[in-house]
Amino acid sequence: MGKSATALGAALFVGALVLSGCTQKVGVSPPPSANDAGQTVTGFTTFPDLPMVSGGEIDVDKTLIFGAGETWFGRLVINSGNDSGQIFDFYRGSLPGFGWREITSVRAAASVLTYSREQRIATIQIQGRTLRGSEISITVSPREVPQDPAAAGAPLAPVQAVQ
Repeated sequence: MGKSATALGAALFVGALVLSGCTQKVGVSPPPSANDAGQTVTGFTTFPDLPMVSGGEIDVDKTLIFGAGETWFGRLVINSGNDSGQIFDFYRGSLPGFGWREITSVRAAASVLTYSREQRIATIQIQGRTLRGSEISITVSPREVPQDPAAAGAPLAPVQAVQ
């Protein structure tokens, strides 16, 4: 029975290694900054309009981004070793420094923060993970610009009485 238990243990270990290679993750580092010599340090520049959690990893399988720079939109998913309360405080404290204005926030087991900046809306969902840390889902979309039909030159629909 000793050989079969060892073989089973080895098979489980190899299986875990294979499965762990199925998820792609990319490290997240702070935005670029100037070093002591005044040179720009290249860092994580794909999302220069958002603060990034130190030590977080982008979950490439769950992320879908369109555009680049400060005009991107889509869904960015980050896994962090920090608990959800720390992540909530980090984003709530950091986003105003990046020009985002809070619309609403709900702090709960699954927290949600909603912010606006220029012509975009960002919704940040923070969920604690089972073993440790948090999953952060940031969805950024263009803001709908309401148009007054009369101002746009479109005819107004006639109002009919119901009989």
